[in-house]
Amino acid sequence: MDVILTHENADFDAIASLLGASKLYPGAVPVLPRRVNRNGRDFLALYGAGLALVEPEDLPRGRIRRAILVDTQALTMLRGMERDLRVDVIDHHELDRELPVTWTYSGEQLGATTTMLVEAISARGLSLNKVEATLLLLGIYEDTGSLSYLMTTGRDVRAAAWLLEEGASLSVANEFLHHPLVPEQRELYELLLENSETHEIDGHTIVISCARAADFEEEISTLAHKRRELLEPSALFVLVALNGHIQLVARSTTGDVDVSAVAKHFGGGGHLRAAAALIRGHPLEWARDELVSLLPTVVQPSLTVAHVMSRGCQVLLPDDTIAEAATHMRRTGHEGYPVVADGRVIGLLTRRAVDRALQFGMDDLPVAQVMEAGANTIGADESVKQLQQLMIESGWGQIPVVADGELVGVATRTDLIRLWGTSQKPSDRRNVATLLEETLSEPVLALVKRISVTAQEMGSVPYLVAGLVRDLLLGRPIVDVDMV
Repeated sequence: MDVILTHENADFDAIASLLGASKLYPGAVPVLPRRVNRNGRDFLALYGAGLALVEPEDLPRGRIRRAILVDTQALTMLRGMERDLRVDVIDHHELDRELPVTWTYSGEQLGATTTMLVEAISARGLSLNKVEATLLLLGIYEDTGSLSYLMTTGRDVRAAAWLLEEGASLSVANEFLHHPLVPEQRELYELLLENSETHEIDGHTIVISCARAADFEEEISTLAHKRRELLEPSALFVLVALNGHIQLVARSTTGDVDVSAVAKHFGGGGHLRAAAALIRGHPLEWARDELVSLLPTVVQPSLTVAHVMSRGCQVLLPDDTIAEAATHMRRTGHEGYPVVADGRVIGLLTRRAVDRALQFGMDDLPVAQVMEAGANTIGADESVKQLQQLMIESGWGQIPVVADGELVGVATRTDLIRLWGTSQKPSDRRNVATLLEETLSEPVLALVKRISVTAQEMGSVPYLVAGLVRDLLLGRPIVDVDMV
């Protein structure tokens, strides 16, 4: 007999993956786990009669030769499993360990495991009824935040669109994705609100919420989701002391905080952005202190302003005229200039303000009279999120960047747009500088440095361009040096 299994505390992606795999492997029996999240249980109570999902106690007796694991890489043991059991893993998370010789792994970095199975169902031309299509849609929507989480891919969106064409109900999906809390959950949620603490680590906001709920029997993961949506931290850790143990639920919104590493430390498991653990034999205070001490080792530095800004900053003085500013803008193509007096930023002059002033014949007017007054600056080591917030609050599209009290660059809206679709991981500029030191001959390197210093003294920013950049990164010999 072949069976299809998933993880305990199954969410919609796990349940939908059981269904999807049963369509692709019609001879295998899809077995529900013993614990299913409440919104999943409610969906199955209403619509599960037409689905070929089997409760564990209803599984026919017999020898199990093969297990297909979906949305998990951990095998749940069942009676009748053979010693040389063949296990095929289908998961949308990276393989986290070396598998036994009788195991295989099929996976891709997608928003949901359900997506891979829906693609195969569509490719084979298999039919779905409305309930099946809706459950599969729930699997994709729950794991991707209704296609809004950063891990969502175009393939998740296309799979969801196909399911809608197959008759999936958005109204039913919304009903079960936004399930109201039961009274016990609301009470615990209030306790978690009252007992929350915030930690700032390497540019990330980390929230820890602790509570005691001895007789609590409902799921805690739903509360973690709601806390994350309310606070929008980089990572959230919920610790709840129950009868004889502590339940840890962890959620992350960024790849810079690997919550699975925290869960593994406490004997649990999970994935980069979602993990859990049962902590036994320790009081709640110990678990909280152990978590706080562990965080600096698992939190990676966030993307900072220094990684996205344009280095070198041309400025205007308050007494410079509009005509002079217009000449600078035409020559450089810049959309704005910081206005500086006595080494301090006092405003920002934008191209729009210059164009309007020229329309009214204000060529000889000092820029101080038309600039946007303010002293909005940001530190080079502050996070990109702080930069975004400053832009929103100030309305400035160019924010001067300071380091050690000196103006070192400017960060613009264009710099933020360049981050779209990237991993938003800091690039190692020091590594590129090291490559230059190691690759260029001493006379050429000295000349490049001299050109750089001279250009900056002239108020320009020099760039290395063309083949040198390619050859430098590929480790090829440098034939010539082009600078702009």
